[in-house]
Amino acid sequence: MNKSSKKIILVFLIIATSFSAGFAVNDFIDSLNDKNNIKGLINIGVQNDQNKAGLDFWNILDEEDENEIEKRADFSVFWEAWRMIEDKYTLEDLDYEKMVFGAVSGMVDSLGDPYTVFLSPQDKIMFEQDMKGSFSGIGAEIGFRDKFLTVIAPLKGSPAEKAGLLSGDKILKVDETEIIGMNIDEAVSTIRGEKGTMVKLTIGRDELDELKEIEIVRDIIKIETVEWEIKNKNIAYIRISQFKEETIDEFDSQIDDIIVNDPKGIIIDLRNNPGGYVSTLEDIASRFLDNGDIIFVEDFGNKKEVYKASGNNKFNSIPIVVLINEGSASASEIFAGALKDNNGAKLVGKTTFGKGLVQEMQNLKDGSALKITVAKWLTPSGLDINKDGIKPDYEVEITLEDYENNKDPQLEKALDILTY
Repeated sequence: MNKSSKKIILVFLIIATSFSAGFAVNDFIDSLNDKNNIKGLINIGVQNDQNKAGLDFWNILDEEDENEIEKRADFSVFWEAWRMIEDKYTLEDLDYEKMVFGAVSGMVDSLGDPYTVFLSPQDKIMFEQDMKGSFSGIGAEIGFRDKFLTVIAPLKGSPAEKAGLLSGDKILKVDETEIIGMNIDEAVSTIRGEKGTMVKLTIGRDELDELKEIEIVRDIIKIETVEWEIKNKNIAYIRISQFKEETIDEFDSQIDDIIVNDPKGIIIDLRNNPGGYVSTLEDIASRFLDNGDIIFVEDFGNKKEVYKASGNNKFNSIPIVVLINEGSASASEIFAGALKDNNGAKLVGKTTFGKGLVQEMQNLKDGSALKITVAKWLTPSGLDINKDGIKPDYEVEITLEDYENNKDPQLEKALDILTY
């Protein structure tokens, strides 16, 4: 294999290995435009005269880098297959961009981590829209549990919630498409659709003996992420449905109204909260923690990084109960762990989802991106929440009968704890 071919194929590995470790979800949208973290990228085009892939390097690799990478992998098989396709394949014209995207996706999929994914330019746009809080779909957060695509949480007031989709439901088919083997972003793209169109999900539910079909009409999903009210005996009930870009502003705009009521206790409802921006998590957690309190720890394997509260505690010694369930995931699990470990907050409900992995988003030159798992999250006490989640201090079940009759024994238990 000649030197030029070596340099071309090196790029595929460099895309996956040359990112600096760091916290990903924290303000990752800003980092998407930072090319300095990437050692070499490719610009794919089609040469009109030869109908061959044109590869334009904007960073030249040195011979030492080539030799080092080739010690770890033999890329000749890739180029042998590439050239064979160019020479032999005749069913349709080759789409070189699609071939490159497929190659990168295959490399990423080989890692076996459903949260490390390659995003095409269109997928990245869709992802950014999700995080900014407005998109067309069913309004449910999904993730993998035991290799099944599982509903982490239907968002409050969403078409998914109204149709009866529940946390823990395993999605097996979307319309007539089986989704086993898809990654998260492929599954989301399959479920997503235009406002007013209907999608049929075939789901498995632990308490049901047979599969269930749920029809959901898609809509624009735009949900307020912070709500509050005063419950009986002057208990402030605060529901945080997600940690999105606008959540901290929503919270801060209401915090004075909460404080002026001089609540005897606070209930923070994180049930079905699938997570979101960790920068938002840090800001809101700091409203409940003292300066220097540990919010969470990132474990990169060979090093740990500690994140501490900025000291904006607005609620001092007011007792707190946090509601959690199987739909509490990612940033919401860290939030619950921080309040439990620092403030002695009591957790009520069911064991959380158990997504304790940190993803880093990095932009590629053509508008695509990689979302890469770079670390684990640990609670202040050192608990690794990945897969196992956080167990409640008081385990309280909500049955289907409770759900259908608008009963909430978990909330009732939280009120009992704070009023005795």
